[in-house]
Amino acid sequence: MDIATVVGTLLGFAFMAIAILISPGASFGAFLDYPSIMVVIGGAMASVLICFPLRTFFNAPRVLKVVFFNRQPNTRELIEQLVSLAETARRDGLLALESRLEDISNPFIVLGIQMAVDGTRPEVIEDIMRTEIDAVAARHRTGKNLIDQLGKFGPAYGMIGTLLGLILMLGQLDDPDALGPGMAVALITTLYGAILSNSLLLPYSEKLAHLNKEELAAMEIVVRGILGIQSGENPRVIEQKLNTFIPPRQRTVQREAA
Repeated sequence: MDIATVVGTLLGFAFMAIAILISPGASFGAFLDYPSIMVVIGGAMASVLICFPLRTFFNAPRVLKVVFFNRQPNTRELIEQLVSLAETARRDGLLALESRLEDISNPFIVLGIQMAVDGTRPEVIEDIMRTEIDAVAARHRTGKNLIDQLGKFGPAYGMIGTLLGLILMLGQLDDPDALGPGMAVALITTLYGAILSNSLLLPYSEKLAHLNKEELAAMEIVVRGILGIQSGENPRVIEQKLNTFIPPRQRTVQREAA
């Protein structure tokens, strides 16, 4: 589970709850309005349903699940694994890597090693692997765009709900006692839209962008490593090339561990 996402989400709502508690005369009941919830959430979902195919729309829960349950790639371990494969290939030949495929859990590395063992030309290996990277990036963009649109339409429907509330309130001008509560209910819809967008969906979208960046960087490391192994480069040279993808401090820690 992504602790930062969970803690950030809980903290955002906790600060709002504390602000309500310490405000004189405030109560949580005053901030609960079911018609407003229906307008904001239902309206945003309806608009997003128009924007995307049905299959993409129903994929939203899986996209949001990635925000909370994700395993970020360990770049150092990835480099160490590729260097180890390079050492095996240099010592025993490329065909010796076939016996190590069962021990590799990363399917992208398995794809590259299998093509290298089969004698595929380097340019073909690179083309296939970069096509895979492009496909992954495209899927990630679609998921992020889905959450972006939900975050965009939430405040819009919050404003629509506020306008609806104001229209209903103005229809009761003959009752001055109803104006104050009516105005409060009208503004709650805008509040719901702002919370949905800024406390949940837009931060989640940025987390998806960060996860996408890290995964694509890890895949780029694999491409560079596989091409180096296939061309018979010295494992130390491959290691130096791949280390450029991690901060200098981590490189120092890696050398000390070695």
